[in-house]
Amino acid sequence: MLNWLKENAAQARSKLTAEASKFKNKAFMEAVVNGCALVAAADGSIDSSEKQKMAGFIERADELKHFDMRQIIEVFQKAAGDFEFDHGIGKASALKTISKIKGNDEQARLLVRVVCAIGAADGDFDAQEKAMVAEIARELGLNPADFDL
Repeated sequence: MLNWLKENAAQARSKLTAEASKFKNKAFMEAVVNGCALVAAADGSIDSSEKQKMAGFIERADELKHFDMRQIIEVFQKAAGDFEFDHGIGKASALKTISKIKGNDEQARLLVRVVCAIGAADGDFDAQEKAMVAEIARELGLNPADFDL
């Protein structure tokens, strides 16, 4: 997946943008933002620099430009707060939110592709991030191997 993203980044981004625009709904936005929080917390915590990086990515991401930024920030802050309170509670809450789109194969696959792109955004899609994305895929009833995880 990482090689594919590197080789086809512009094409992939425009395709993700077009696909995401079809899913302008709260459940999908909340699932994507919670996926971002899960990837950010893959190392056990979300520190302030990760919050800023994720908020900046979300703000600039074409895939999410169809959503109100205030709502995105509120959802991300709630997810990050859950992780700060207790990592297990944060993870369970984020996965529960993500599971709301389970059964919608198109949305679920797009979410996994978006969180893969977020994990690779800094040029280092590390093992912890890949494992978290694989867990997200399984939560959605998808095979992680379909995404090279």
